[in-house]
Amino acid sequence: MNKIDVIRAWKDPVYRAGLSREEIAALPGHPSGLLELNEEQLKMAAGAILTTYKTCTAYTVNQARGCCK
Repeated sequence: MNKIDVIRAWKDPVYRAGLSREEIAALPGHPSGLLELNEEQLKMAAGAILTTYKTCTAYTVNQARGCCK
């Protein structure tokens, strides 16, 4: 597979869906790395900030610790 086809396979889900299993297996890894995060990774990326009130955001929690009483 040439470079243009590899890039198209990375970017175009319709084109990628038309590839055979062998072609998909032969694709090199995407240069941006991991594309999906599991629940634990999402919590780590968000700083594991959990709030109990819908108007609280990470900013309000960090700036005014009493926003979510």
